[in-house]
Amino acid sequence: MTRLRKLALMLAAILGLATATPAMADAGPGRCTGSFVNPITDICWSCLFPISIGGLDIWPSSRPDPDNPDLPVCLCGLRPGIAMGFWEPVRLADVSMKPWCFVNLGGMKLDPGFDIGFRSISGPSAVGGASQYYSSWHVHWYAYPLIYWMEIVADFLCLESGSIDILYISEIDPLWQDSELTAIINPEAVLFANPLALAACAADCVASTAKLPIDEMFWCAGCQGSMYPMNGNVSASIGHVQASRLVLSRFAYKLHRELVSWGTMGSKGLCGKYLMPVMRKQQYRFQATNPNPATSGRYACPPIGASTTFQSAGQVIPAIGEDMGYLVWRKRNCCAL
Repeated sequence: MTRLRKLALMLAAILGLATATPAMADAGPGRCTGSFVNPITDICWSCLFPISIGGLDIWPSSRPDPDNPDLPVCLCGLRPGIAMGFWEPVRLADVSMKPWCFVNLGGMKLDPGFDIGFRSISGPSAVGGASQYYSSWHVHWYAYPLIYWMEIVADFLCLESGSIDILYISEIDPLWQDSELTAIINPEAVLFANPLALAACAADCVASTAKLPIDEMFWCAGCQGSMYPMNGNVSASIGHVQASRLVLSRFAYKLHRELVSWGTMGSKGLCGKYLMPVMRKQQYRFQATNPNPATSGRYACPPIGASTTFQSAGQVIPAIGEDMGYLVWRKRNCCAL
């Protein structure tokens, strides 16, 4: 009953936020659409698996999984433990071409009271030529430690703790809207802005679709395109699903480059998080939550760079479902008590 009471209070708070309409919520062009994520029915619970102890899968899964430490026991200082590996839902993300559109908060659109973030309003053009493939996106990043606050697993120190909170809003980040300023955090982009480097990403596309992306090809986002520049400007936009997943991949990489997000996988992650300025793509899975939650199937939570051919159907609804929402799953290796 205690868990049900906590869940009821949390849902009541979320509904209260949904009914609170901010002043001039419809300010700015474009109608924001979206819905709240139901923590029961809108989650792909099979994306938790596989769960491993050492190199052995104690709860196997058909979903691809990066290598885990071979030994089942581990040591952090003087504390022994069991080397566990699992997938954890830790973040929610809004990805929209409309500034201040909070997709996973019920499609709420805020008016900040000042003209910021609106410069990058841009969608695929119908004019023709190369410009028709250009789009600009914004991202909102939420803390969402689902397993922890639902108390699905009690007293497990490996889980990320906390509550739902907004951690990052790209509208107020000048590096997110200007590709020249973005070069401050990704100066190496000039080395990969050539046909050979881009053509090599075909191998990453195949690998990420078949199993897992190639971490050594850090400049590639698989079938979606290039990781550079690390902002929301997409010059090769094929569709909403492809472009939004590419932008989300870039955003995750940007947080690692800025040392906001850290590494949690592999032997180095057993005793705690570690610096990972060059993001390992195998650490993440992205599950669609808006406009239609992907809750089952092989490609419900694909790795970064996987082909969107099997994910695009039903994921964009003209006019009423063009804003995208995602749940971010993170690989965790931990030395559990």
